[in-house]
Amino acid sequence: MASFPAILRSEWTKIRTVRSTVWTLLLVFVVTAALGALLSLLTKNNFGDFRRDVNTPFDATATSFSGIVLGEIAMIVFGVLAVGNEYSSGMIRASLAAVPQRGTLLTGKMVVVGVLALLISLLTAFITFFLGQWLLGDHHTTIGAPHVLRAVFGAAIYLTLLCLFAAGVTAMLHNQTLALGVLVPFFFLLSPILSAVPKVKNVAHYFPDFAGRQMLTVFPTPEAPYGWVAGFAICGGWTLAALVGGAAVLKARDA
Repeated sequence: MASFPAILRSEWTKIRTVRSTVWTLLLVFVVTAALGALLSLLTKNNFGDFRRDVNTPFDATATSFSGIVLGEIAMIVFGVLAVGNEYSSGMIRASLAAVPQRGTLLTGKMVVVGVLALLISLLTAFITFFLGQWLLGDHHTTIGAPHVLRAVFGAAIYLTLLCLFAAGVTAMLHNQTLALGVLVPFFFLLSPILSAVPKVKNVAHYFPDFAGRQMLTVFPTPEAPYGWVAGFAICGGWTLAALVGGAAVLKARDA
């Protein structure tokens, strides 16, 4: 049986030697920061039009994170590829031969994936925040303002949880194409559509994306029935369920 540190080194090698996973992590930073910067600049230049007839407080922090929607896509793809590449290449058989304890193997993989996602997410969140505030000019806020630092860390945690959720779903499905075919429509079609339908929009409030985004807002979202703590719990619950499901399927099914 391989030692756990050896499993971690092996999983790190698998990820860093595959170009698609490395480039996807880079995209998380690029698209989140770039789109957030663009929308922050547009908000500054058209602030009067954007805030006309708006009674809620201006959330400068959330404005700088406007590009996180594209960052979500890249982070979900990273989570899928980090797990799914082994199944598409057939390497999972060699991995299981080296580490027959499937739960230990999956734990090591998720630790490496989660740590990488968290590091990139923290870097992305802080740079995106400071860049966005600089471009907002007189409408900016500071990292020391009430709840702002919590929101910046919340953005990083949200992206990390999405990554682990995607990784868990991929472990359940054993197929990266199928996982992307489920996750992308769920987050970017089903959730927005349900959120716009009055009779069922409350259901979408408990999806991981809506719940997770409550962590990166300074002022509560008017339509949200809960705050950032409950949002973290709901998003974390979805992630935990996906990881437990992935472990159960890995133990029950052949590679």
